[in-house]
Amino acid sequence: MSEPIVQYKDVHKSFGDVKVLKGIDLDIHPAEKVAVIGPSGSGKTTIIRMLMTLEEPTSGDIIVDGTNLWKMEKNGAMVDANEKHLRQVRGDIGMVFQHFNLFPHMTILENCMTAPINVKGEDKKEVEQRSMEMLERVGLGDKFDNYPSQLSGGQKQRVAMARALVMRPKVMLFDEVTSALDPELVGEVLEVIRDIAKNDDMAMVLVTHEMDFALDIADKVLFLDEGVIAEQGSAADVIEHSENPRLREFLSRFRN
Repeated sequence: MSEPIVQYKDVHKSFGDVKVLKGIDLDIHPAEKVAVIGPSGSGKTTIIRMLMTLEEPTSGDIIVDGTNLWKMEKNGAMVDANEKHLRQVRGDIGMVFQHFNLFPHMTILENCMTAPINVKGEDKKEVEQRSMEMLERVGLGDKFDNYPSQLSGGQKQRVAMARALVMRPKVMLFDEVTSALDPELVGEVLEVIRDIAKNDDMAMVLVTHEMDFALDIADKVLFLDEGVIAEQGSAADVIEHSENPRLREFLSRFRN
């Protein structure tokens, strides 16, 4: 098997006196699709927010493509990473948030173009072409000049996915991207993620409550409970065949 693109090594995270993650060890391999499930407060979102450098681990290491994310070498010693190091290492990671996070004063085409041009310094014409291709791919080829306020929630979420894809990440993170949507819009967003999962070779980590969807696309499923990975394995083993009583109780809420 290939070397992991992401490794968590004994990662802990506390907010004040509250221990949210209690020693996470996890390997994510190139092109692997990982679904993260578990009850509210179990630490699911915190895991991916640390990878996106939105939250700093209290202790432990996160390695991205062989480089420590939160630490760097200086004068022969490992020290806390500076902003330049964090920006460089997370450059291969894209994230789609629960609440879209689009710039309201920009068209959706401009939303897709701004990061490659301003963060990576890429050529504007090339970025524009790639942005148009990605918006076409998510079914919004006729909306280039629209503003976010003119779109439905499902369309906004598809713009957010196109924007992340334009950055050509090696790892794509999805944080419960359907939870803020009206039920009738969930399917269109899941269909785009399904297309990405089946046709792109990037690794993907999805925090989700869509169990049937996780069963369909995930190579590996993690069940987080009280800050630890209580169960992990193939989607079928975890979602359909686990004997873990806490996991079975959690899954029963999603089954008729």
